[in-house]
Amino acid sequence: MSCGRMENKILAYVDGRLKESERLEMEKHLSACGACQLRVNEFRAVTSLLDEVPQIEPSAAFDVRVRARVAAEPVKQGWWAWFTPSPRVAFAASLLLLATVWIGFQSETQLPGVDQKEMDAQMMQEMQVLDDQDVISNFDPLKDLPQPVQAEDQTNQTGQPNPTM
Repeated sequence: MSCGRMENKILAYVDGRLKESERLEMEKHLSACGACQLRVNEFRAVTSLLDEVPQIEPSAAFDVRVRARVAAEPVKQGWWAWFTPSPRVAFAASLLLLATVWIGFQSETQLPGVDQKEMDAQMMQEMQVLDDQDVISNFDPLKDLPQPVQAEDQTNQTGQPNPTM
């Protein structure tokens, strides 16, 4: 049996808190190990000295004074205490959420007597959008653009001077 393992059980052995099997194992180890036997004797000496010290009884008002001091201590709040909403904040937040949802539903409702699909179709006809954004079929608006101004020293891609200059 190792002394390190027995050392953890010495106090329980001295106090009589070991199970019968553990107590027998400890006594077997103590009969073979002088160092552990010395340690047990030291703990027994300390225990007997502590038994000789008179016990001090607290005064009758001690319990009352301790409870009063504990009650007087300020309550420490954790870091999450700010997250706990007060009833007013919770009520205001719920009203704000309700108003947001109500406004969202109101914007989706139709005007009386008007077909929403018809309004969408009319809006699309009034907007000047391209039918096919990848291909321009009408180049007339591009003719109204002014011609780009070119510098005299510019050359074309072949390295020859621009003939328009």
